[in-house]
Amino acid sequence: MAKSPRQKLKLLYIKDLLQSHSDENHPLSTADIIAHLASWDISAERKSIYDDIETLRLYGMDIIQLKGPGGGYYLASRDFELPELKLLVDSVQSSRFITGKKTLSLIKKVEALTSIYEAGALHRQVYVSGRIKTMNESIYYNVDEIHSGIASDKQIAFKYFEYSVTKERRFRRGGEEYEVSPYALTWNSENYYMIAFDSRSGQIRHYRVDKMTAIRLTDKPREGKEALGNLDMAEYTGKVFGMFSGKNENVKLRCKNHLAGAVIDRFGKDIIIVSGGEEYFTVTVDVVPSPQFFAWVFGFEGEMEIVSPAAVKDKMADMLRGALEFYEGGEQ
Repeated sequence: MAKSPRQKLKLLYIKDLLQSHSDENHPLSTADIIAHLASWDISAERKSIYDDIETLRLYGMDIIQLKGPGGGYYLASRDFELPELKLLVDSVQSSRFITGKKTLSLIKKVEALTSIYEAGALHRQVYVSGRIKTMNESIYYNVDEIHSGIASDKQIAFKYFEYSVTKERRFRRGGEEYEVSPYALTWNSENYYMIAFDSRSGQIRHYRVDKMTAIRLTDKPREGKEALGNLDMAEYTGKVFGMFSGKNENVKLRCKNHLAGAVIDRFGKDIIIVSGGEEYFTVTVDVVPSPQFFAWVFGFEGEMEIVSPAAVKDKMADMLRGALEFYEGGEQ
């Protein structure tokens, strides 16, 4: 009998079969493997399966044989364990910058990294509907182009937009292109931002990646290396609330003791906490005193207070008075 043209692919089919259809609770018997191969028009005998399994073991696959009734072969270890894949799925689901369509596509690819049986456990975690997701499908190409700019030391050009009340894109600068020098990508407040140097203003700026479109690489070399060269990106983004640009200030806070965890979560363990007794502590943090920072302080309902500098404290008070006047005397 002439051999099937697929016969030379037998070992690869067995490899794929073990990866996709076996785990500790679902071993594949020799008969199972032969039956699957036959469905792909590949003939096999029991002895050849034993030899193929041994070859795959020599290749480095961790194949275990369970003996006795219901036994068979299964792939015991993979590049990713199930808890790690669940973590990846959760990260993709919770990322606002990944569209709903792309979220489902990525999760399907993650599921392919384990057996079809364990993939079911991942699929049960998929709750994409109703989550707030970006509508910009080109964001993945934006990220790639930004990385290209960083790697090639070139500026990038793009258009920047926001949404109107009619949910339509409205381009800033009347649709004029931005040209900036990209230096890093970072997460902040559930969004993805590009940190770049804007030669036009001579400042470090932040741009929501999902609000960028028509992005392209230019031939111009990056600028602003002196401003960004010694910048600790992790430390820098910790000082900025809502990616609001402005001048850094050393702000002293007085907080109830039970807020220590919230302060450490925000500013890290390197901050110096000074005990103020049984109820309060003080801490000095380096931040940009933006409306988002003031809203963060206000969210603790009087259990966190700005002590100094006086200008920052006054700015907080002005913002609160303005809000109070709006709600007490504003339009109804």
